[in-house]
Amino acid sequence: MILPIVGYGHPVLRKVGENITEEHPDLKETITNMYETMYNAYGVGLAAPQVGKALRLFVIDTTPFSDDEDLEASKQQELKGFKRTFINAKMLKEEGEEWCFNEGCLSIPDVREDVYRNPKITIEYCEEDFVMKTEVFEGLIARVIQHEYDHIEGILFTDKISSLKKRLIQKKLKNITEGKTFQDYRMRFIAKKGR
Repeated sequence: MILPIVGYGHPVLRKVGENITEEHPDLKETITNMYETMYNAYGVGLAAPQVGKALRLFVIDTTPFSDDEDLEASKQQELKGFKRTFINAKMLKEEGEEWCFNEGCLSIPDVREDVYRNPKITIEYCEEDFVMKTEVFEGLIARVIQHEYDHIEGILFTDKISSLKKRLIQKKLKNITEGKTFQDYRMRFIAKKGR
């Protein structure tokens, strides 16, 4: 089932997600719905807070990035089919010289900004089988994970831009908060007003 994506300004986007147990009700259904919602919105990642749930859960599928012709064939192959569910993730290490990439977010439609992130991460998490694993990721995969991980920590990519850039996008953010935005996917806003 396609869920509405929560828009900028909703308090759930600022909550730190709670850990999940194997007995969490409807977990498999929630994960399935999150993938369906992400694909419907043409996203590469989606975190539980974005569908109104303050949980330590996010899903990723970087396949759309594999179409980038500017990437080396090996990088395209790495991104193609990288699909992963992250439960109770904990960032252990972020390292390397920060690099810039233009990011967007399904909860903040029509806003894209350059964000600096570390190129290499070490993260501990469970997949749906609840077996804990620790893995190292680099490049675009690491970036997508960092973006979604921020969501379960109550952080948005707009928190990582300069105060000047924040002032420049203030009107857009206010419009999103009020539901004065148009996108091709279902959204839920904190203060929907007439357009």
